[in-house]
Amino acid sequence: MKALMPRIEISLSQIRHNAQVLSELYGRQGISLMGVSKAVLGDPAIAQAMIEGGVKFIADSRIENIQRMKNAGVSAQFVLLRTALSQAESVIENVDISLNTELETIKALSHYASLHNKIHQIIVMVELGDLREGVLKCDLSQFIKKTLALSHIKIVGIGCNLACFGGIKPDNNKMHELSQLADEIEKEFSIDLEIISGGNSANYQWYEASEKVGRINNLRLGESILLGCETVNRKLIPGLQANAFKLIAEVIESKDKPSLPFGESCQNAFGSVPSFLDRGIRRRVIVALGRQDILVSGLKPSDDLEILGSSSDHVVLDSNNYDLKVGSEVKFSLDYGGLLAAMTSPFINKQFVDYA
Repeated sequence: MKALMPRIEISLSQIRHNAQVLSELYGRQGISLMGVSKAVLGDPAIAQAMIEGGVKFIADSRIENIQRMKNAGVSAQFVLLRTALSQAESVIENVDISLNTELETIKALSHYASLHNKIHQIIVMVELGDLREGVLKCDLSQFIKKTLALSHIKIVGIGCNLACFGGIKPDNNKMHELSQLADEIEKEFSIDLEIISGGNSANYQWYEASEKVGRINNLRLGESILLGCETVNRKLIPGLQANAFKLIAEVIESKDKPSLPFGESCQNAFGSVPSFLDRGIRRRVIVALGRQDILVSGLKPSDDLEILGSSSDHVVLDSNNYDLKVGSEVKFSLDYGGLLAAMTSPFINKQFVDYA
């Protein structure tokens, strides 16, 4: 049977390996890991590989992904990374811990937790400069006080998010700041914070350069486990595998053509006026893949192929005059954005290449 295309080939053994190496690495200083599954649409097999590699929690931004994993029999503590007021009851029904920054949402969680006879656990996210989500430090004490007054909510930790939105680097100063806040909260309110979640895959450089990690005892890792890299400079972490995901597309046209379009220029399908370099006659290859399927900027073709551009249904490549045949396969590596789009696309087949 001919393999389906386009497809993404997934190595569970590489994902498990990366999770194990990272669990052991961060575990040396008492840091547990949340394996972030949002980039792979909460795929149960991938979540299970993370758990087998040693992650203590599975974290996702979407309840639907958590429901998918639970329905498939994945057994873990599930953490919701993005909590919406409109989903409060579903959070209580499906999630063990949620990250929160809004008192109104936490009140709704407490209300539904009381109806379901549960105590819901939350991590309060603190704003440390990246300006995505977080309670401002000046508001934190009152926020904690009001949250503690809610009968069916338990604060199990605090956390911060860095490098995702504003590109602010997690460094010693930021991690010390979070550690200090944990100490101050515990002292002021006589509570114990079990989880101090210091960040994500961008925290690798901080960890490697730090002799002491302070109160930080948890990180939320997606890209490091899935693609093997840290996210400050996108460099491979020593000992990790970078090829757990490969995207494969079919060649549907292969012809020698001018490298410079001819005729009067206008906007393309996406509203821009492209420019091209005249390189003479070149072997141009089209693969059956487009912007409706994938974030094209997240693709890196193998060999010497060069992406020239794309439409909604086609990616056009310069083959460096290599004669790729119609029906042959072209392989691409993926960055995080490419992986996110490929795993979400209904048009790209997902295929596991090993279960070892």
